[in-house]
Amino acid sequence: MAPTLLDLAHWSTWAVCAVIKVPQLAAVLAARSARGVSAGSLLLELAGFLVFLRYQIYYGYPLQTYVEYPIIIAQDVILLLFILRFSGNMKRALFYAVTFWGGWYMLTLQKWIIDLTMNLCTFISAASKLAQLRCLWQTKDSGQVSALTWSMSAYTCASKLSAT
Repeated sequence: MAPTLLDLAHWSTWAVCAVIKVPQLAAVLAARSARGVSAGSLLLELAGFLVFLRYQIYYGYPLQTYVEYPIIIAQDVILLLFILRFSGNMKRALFYAVTFWGGWYMLTLQKWIIDLTMNLCTFISAASKLAQLRCLWQTKDSGQVSALTWSMSAYTCASKLSAT
């Protein structure tokens, strides 16, 4: 019974991750506004996901242990582009792309760099959520923030914790 439940949690997490940002993307597109969505939060989240992905690749972990991350990263990049577009900051897109691209390679210049940044991923993730909550607090308006995306994120975290 337990292996079946673990398999279900595993596969359902992959399925949810495949569409995790779709409700958020739909909300931003429908409103043609990114009001209430923190670009800083998304940048921190993207940084954490990229560090995790790079770490997994660097140490040769099996693809099935991190396959959802490239999918989530692609969705985050699309969402970031929409946020930048609707907030009138598209000029920053090139800067962010260069910064993340450079960071991707700098992470593995020395082993201690990737190890240290991986250890900081939990703090990066927490900072991401705090940045979004700060944005909500300051604007006093949830704007286009998708409760469904946040709920799916909570589910994937809980399912990964139960699988460990």
